Amino acid sequence: MQSDVDAWLARALAAHRGHYADPAAREAAAGLLHPPVLAHAALLAALTQLVAGVDVDQLPFAARLATADSEAAGELAAFLTRALTPGSRA
Repeated sequence: MQSDVDAWLARALAAHRGHYADPAAREAAAGLLHPPVLAHAALLAALTQLVAGVDVDQLPFAARLATADSEAAGELAAFLTRALTPGSRA
């Protein structure tokens, strides 16, 4: 059941849904949620920028990556975010 809750939290955080629609709640989440959930959310957010129309619920593999190695998933999310940000160096 914990993995279901973690996945729901990550999807809500990445999509800015529900409680996480509030920017202050998203910022506070960084100190409250454990690393795999944060890495999962960051990876989902970055991946949704790659393909127009993709939804966080269409990316179930991101949870497995974040659970297997949350540090690497977080680094991949940061890399993708930099790559997608004009003027930044990936």
